[in-house]
Amino acid sequence: MTQTSRPDMYRFHNGDKAALPFAEAEYTARLERLRRDMAAQGVDACVLTSMHNVAYYSGFLYCSFGRPYACVVTPADCVTISAGIDAGQPWRRSVGDNITYTDWTRDNFWRAVLSVTGSGRVIGVEGDHLTLLQSAKLDSFLAPASRVDIAPATMQQRMRKSAAEIALIRAGANVADVGGYAIRDAVRIGAREIDIAMAGRDAMETEIARRFPDAEYRDTWVWFQSGLNTDGAHNPVTSRALEQGDILSLNTFPMISGYYTALERTMFAGHVDDASLAVWQANVATHEYGMSLLKPGVSCAEVTHQVNDFLAERDLLQYRTFGYGHSFGLLSHYYGREAGLELREDIDTVLEPGMVISMEPMLTLPADAPGAGGYREHDILIITDDGAENITGYPYGPAFNVVG
Repeated sequence: MTQTSRPDMYRFHNGDKAALPFAEAEYTARLERLRRDMAAQGVDACVLTSMHNVAYYSGFLYCSFGRPYACVVTPADCVTISAGIDAGQPWRRSVGDNITYTDWTRDNFWRAVLSVTGSGRVIGVEGDHLTLLQSAKLDSFLAPASRVDIAPATMQQRMRKSAAEIALIRAGANVADVGGYAIRDAVRIGAREIDIAMAGRDAMETEIARRFPDAEYRDTWVWFQSGLNTDGAHNPVTSRALEQGDILSLNTFPMISGYYTALERTMFAGHVDDASLAVWQANVATHEYGMSLLKPGVSCAEVTHQVNDFLAERDLLQYRTFGYGHSFGLLSHYYGREAGLELREDIDTVLEPGMVISMEPMLTLPADAPGAGGYREHDILIITDDGAENITGYPYGPAFNVVG
């Protein structure tokens, strides 16, 4: 093949379509909602570039490795744009069409996008994802009449879960519990954080494969922290060995087709001292109070202020380092975030039936204070017509979580 005969793009529809995370009707409904938002904002075509939105509207969760990907949505089409290195997998895992772009000429990705959108159109983009570099290329290749930030509308859609999504999230919460019990069984004095974390991860991946035999398996992980390493919610696992009386933090994160769920629990190794027990019990009380506030009609800010008051009355508010909970769905620690549904002072979103949100208060006491360490409990709740359903089953508190 000569250099001049190499194509910019092609369709490599290799094999049959695979079973996607949801039925085709689910994706049809999502696209219909997006197209209504597009019509309302005068958008001719959306060029969705984030992992979460590409997966949400097409079913395909890409692996970038430095290459751009997209899901292009028009009034008639839904086309994923993928790199040649992935061969036919994006076609098999997309609900609609797929175009493969080649590496033979720089920016073939944008030529493939242009083949779907056409030039001079009103283009919907994700303002919170499109980089300066790719933004300039979009303007150069598509020559849009104008651009509209469609990211807020897509986030609002993702915040409101369908029945199918809730079923998947419920299964994920069950899997997180499986990982929690495996970790509890692995905790012993002298064991390393990494070994305990692997026990939880392996148990969850086995359970995901049992429940979802047609899925792709990727990204399930555990953070298991001990001692000073519990002070941050996102501290990586280390090789530190557990010591008698250590505060521990159990965090299991199953990933099912891009859908994230979580279980987080405070634990102690062997025994818990009085100062630590008092802080732990206070955080458990905060957790229970916070969960009682989650119901339709209340705003995220209102919940946050009430929990703040609860902690302030106990002289503990100064140990809080972040918000009290967030939405669940297509998100991960490296992509996605429904920032409009977080329990923070600056979020005025009102809770509605069908939303899914966590309650996860955390108190971090510095190393030189009695009861030093990070205390965090985390449950997932589905907002219902008259309250909330807690779908996390693993117990919290000292009665169950002083182990090893």
